[in-house]
Amino acid sequence: MKNFEERLKGGHPNSLGNTIEIVEEVLAENKHFNELFNCYFSDDEVVRLRTSNAIKRICKAKKSILIPYIDQFLTEIAQIDQASTQWTLSQLFEMLEKDMTENQIEEAKKIMKRNLANHNDWIVLNETMATLTKWSKKDTKLKDFIVPHLERLTTDGRKSVSGRAKKMIAQLEKD
Repeated sequence: MKNFEERLKGGHPNSLGNTIEIVEEVLAENKHFNELFNCYFSDDEVVRLRTSNAIKRICKAKKSILIPYIDQFLTEIAQIDQASTQWTLSQLFEMLEKDMTENQIEEAKKIMKRNLANHNDWIVLNETMATLTKWSKKDTKLKDFIVPHLERLTTDGRKSVSGRAKKMIAQLEKD
């Protein structure tokens, strides 16, 4: 045991704490990924936030470590009602798309569609719009779903959300 959960606790919630150190340990010894993954089930939301950050970094560095966990991301992790978890899922789904089965991609779409329709966190909305827009370029049903939501979000009071929605609409109109 590397005691990741304890090591991810404390400090300012917006700081990385020991995240980078833990990422380096997992990349050096992949067998420790499961312990990090299980930090998603911590009662501490800061631990869950840092877990998301660490897992995203690991995916960028060596995504093969995450592939055996795709089903758990789609089922267990998708149920965590925390913005950082939901926006990380959108990022992970985009990075892992080529490694996912058709059924897994369909489940990922359901999760992100739910987030786009119901979530209010600006990062969740931005990351979800980005992944769904990319995926909708080859899925007309998804495009039919996403366009009205993008149009709705063009009037969002947060410039990053409304700007991203306008940018995504423009991308879809080009294709």
